[in-house]
Amino acid sequence: MQLKDVMTPRVEVIAPEASIYEAAKTMSHLDIGPLSVCDGERLVGMLTDRDITVRAVAAGRDPLTTQVREVMTPDVVYGFDDQEVDDAVRLMEQYQIRRLPVLNRNKQLVGIVALGDLAVHPGHQLVAAEVLEQVSEPGTSGRK
Repeated sequence: MQLKDVMTPRVEVIAPEASIYEAAKTMSHLDIGPLSVCDGERLVGMLTDRDITVRAVAAGRDPLTTQVREVMTPDVVYGFDDQEVDDAVRLMEQYQIRRLPVLNRNKQLVGIVALGDLAVHPGHQLVAAEVLEQVSEPGTSGRK
């Protein structure tokens, strides 16, 4: 089974020059934790509610003037829509991530795969449990 068969195809994105206030409002309105950061059609980072909390709020930064690019995670691990789910699972385990952006071969963002996407597809429940176990281990991901 390929990633395009299990991914969530509509992904909310935000521009790197947007304020983190705008990002937080979008997250709140949509009831989501991550936002893909795109410069045009190119994925340039991921922003999570934790990024905002740890890198901005805890550092005393102004949410109205702090740009997304200043607190996002720029090194994004991603998969391709025609890649096998097992390959994506290995990436999620290796990098201890719960969500994997999905690109087409032109490197345009076309979706995202989350642990929940794996858990609801027949035959992947055990895989999702294994990934959850791996990503829940104390990290060595290098994220700050």
